[in-house]
Amino acid sequence: MQIFHPRADTIARIIFAPLGTLPALLILLGYMTMRSPYVTGQDIVREQPGPFSHAHHVSGLGIDCRYCHTSVNKARFAGIPPTETCITCHSQIWTNAAMLAPVRTSLAYNRPLRWRRVHNLPDYVYFDHGAHVANGVGCTTCHGWVDQMPLIRQSAPRTMGWCLDCHRNPGPNLRPREAVFDMAWKPSDSQAAQGPRLVEAYHINVRHLTDCSTRHR
Repeated sequence: MQIFHPRADTIARIIFAPLGTLPALLILLGYMTMRSPYVTGQDIVREQPGPFSHAHHVSGLGIDCRYCHTSVNKARFAGIPPTETCITCHSQIWTNAAMLAPVRTSLAYNRPLRWRRVHNLPDYVYFDHGAHVANGVGCTTCHGWVDQMPLIRQSAPRTMGWCLDCHRNPGPNLRPREAVFDMAWKPSDSQAAQGPRLVEAYHINVRHLTDCSTRHR
């Protein structure tokens, strides 16, 4: 007596064949998820205490990065400006603007503004702003064209692979030290030749840039 229908074998193949691809699909899904903005934070604008516009302050008014981020060229952290830095200008201009109410409240009650970090690396990642600036890595290399951002966002994925791409071959991303804070600077046609010269001039030991201890301490 025949227990299964003649088409049972075909039906079983149709049902069970996709299960063989399930592990690969799960791995692909995990890979795509880890590289998605949901995980990396790329291009996500975070709500802040006030709508500070880098485009207005940097491009419109020509304020240098170091005016607000005072330790960017000498310390690990770039630094967040205190309320007093904002009031330096805004005690004279736009003093009663509604968008500046959080700044006035911060000053009146002596409470710092609670800015939300946009570029937030995991605790196990070591990053030194001063070291990168001293070796010719410009602001736009990591932060993008902040002078064109009305609201700041993370322009790069900040993945380990993204960092390693530069550490393996830093030459294309290096510039003269005087151009580090120049938002208008762009690599010239001679960057392929200039990059290795800058690597040598800055005494960068490329062989050790990918050592685990360089980024994890």
